[in-house]
Amino acid sequence: MAIIALKAWYLEQYEPIAILEQRPPSLRLNRNSLSRSALRADFLDDNQAVRQSEWFSRYLAGEAVEFYIEGSGGYAVANINLISQEIYFTKLEVLAQLEPVIYYCPQVEYPTGQEALSATLTQTLTQLNQKSRLPFSLVTSPRLKKETTRLSGQQLRQIKKSLLFIADGTAIAQVSPGDPHQLLPGTPQLLPSPQVCLEMGFALQSKRSEQLLLIKMERSDLQGDYPFDLPSHQQLTYKTTPELEQSLPVVLEALLQKYNLFA
Repeated sequence: MAIIALKAWYLEQYEPIAILEQRPPSLRLNRNSLSRSALRADFLDDNQAVRQSEWFSRYLAGEAVEFYIEGSGGYAVANINLISQEIYFTKLEVLAQLEPVIYYCPQVEYPTGQEALSATLTQTLTQLNQKSRLPFSLVTSPRLKKETTRLSGQQLRQIKKSLLFIADGTAIAQVSPGDPHQLLPGTPQLLPSPQVCLEMGFALQSKRSEQLLLIKMERSDLQGDYPFDLPSHQQLTYKTTPELEQSLPVVLEALLQKYNLFA
């Protein structure tokens, strides 16, 4: 049976697949078996070269070692047999499958908050891009038509594949006690934009929690409980534009730090 060599790239740090595939592979494999959760293969590289590789040293040290294998996706090394030159992988979602995109879902019902956040976010990302080892772009969610109740396939894909999902959760209305739509009697409820709720719901289901950021402008005319509950480091509340300009760069850089984009 002819050997069909598969290329595998060691994932030392975040790189999107499109860039990853432009450099030589870290390992060449001949696949023996494949299941939904694992892959077994023979490595075709010289045994001594594998022993001296950085990824093998990390494997021996007990660290998690991740690869992207062409045509198969992301995997973690489970076991290696240098004598028989066999290697076992388990299926894994890897950061390389994400695109260098920041997805932004604005609300348009309260222009004061929308204008402040959109301008500050664009300015902040321009500054961060100047010191990032990989350029990333900002994708702003299009506004749904009034008769539309679902997101397009492109929007769903962009949210799922983005490095970070940012939602403008500024409240646009309040449900007061005694209202028949009140969820918790006696407690005022704040209502975010319907589209923000729609996209936020999908992001909560499809992305890791650390890939989400909810930003809210405090409004003195609206008070009450908020429907989304995220960890404090994934929420940013502000009152004025200067306050947002000071805090947003710090929060964004902290959330993007896991991708090792900044020196």
